[in-house]
Amino acid sequence: MDRYPPIAELGLVGDLQTAALVSSGGTVDWWCTPRFDSPSVFASLLDRERGGHCRLAAEGLDGSVSVRQLYLSDTAILITRFMGPGGVGEVADFMPPVDSPAPTDRHRLIRVARVLRGSLPFTFTCRPRFDYGRAPHTLGVTDDHQAVLRGPGTGLHVQSTPGAALRAETSPHASPSARDRPSPSC
Repeated sequence: MDRYPPIAELGLVGDLQTAALVSSGGTVDWWCTPRFDSPSVFASLLDRERGGHCRLAAEGLDGSVSVRQLYLSDTAILITRFMGPGGVGEVADFMPPVDSPAPTDRHRLIRVARVLRGSLPFTFTCRPRFDYGRAPHTLGVTDDHQAVLRGPGTGLHVQSTPGAALRAETSPHASPSARDRPSPSC
């Protein structure tokens, strides 16, 4: 995450009330919730150091892994495919549409990783920075597969499947004020 992605390397997923931008590196670089004009949860598109992000990607992205992004045919499901010498895997990102025409503060950004062929390890890191990195948050770890990150007026619930335990860590690259904000990772 040392560069800002060109706009051509970003895919869009949304639920008609909010939307997230996902880079071809498997990182949610932008998401304001519960609405498009709400303060950000992830804003690394604006500030790599302090903006926050959520990354689900194949481990060791170097020159040996090629990446391609596409939408599943006739859907708004974004597929980020990682192809390496040891295997092929993908991350599917989508937001189920909200059933009610009335605005809601409950939105789901679903990220699913799977290996299609061979072996390809994935890593997950969730480092929200509420309100464009200006607001603090707390982390509550419910168990090995659930965590809640709470910022002002917003709660971010993170869940993993069995076999992918969450653990709290402090980002070594965060600003001094952000180092005290633990984030879940797998």
